[in-house]
Amino acid sequence: MIKEVTTNEEFDEVVKEGRVLVDFYAVWCGPCKMLAPIVEKVAEEHPEIALVRVNVDEAPDLAARFGIASIPTLFYFNNGEAKNSLVGYVDEDTVKQFVEIQ
Repeated sequence: MIKEVTTNEEFDEVVKEGRVLVDFYAVWCGPCKMLAPIVEKVAEEHPEIALVRVNVDEAPDLAARFGIASIPTLFYFNNGEAKNSLVGYVDEDTVKQFVEIQ
């Protein structure tokens, strides 16, 4: 499942239960475009993890809430709690390790 969220309310609802990988991105961001298919593939391989995408231009409040200073940034949530984050473009193995060790 890939869900695009733009409000704090939507975000809180989708991360409150289970494992969630959040991709903070922008459409103009080259590294974000390179990371997107990797994140989607890893999410497909881990159906127990929901994938949420947050466009920082459309959701500046969410970006500010999580201190997003660089994109892409990935956050991993478990039952509403932020457990870890990755900043910048990373390869597929790194994303897999990021979600598998959580």
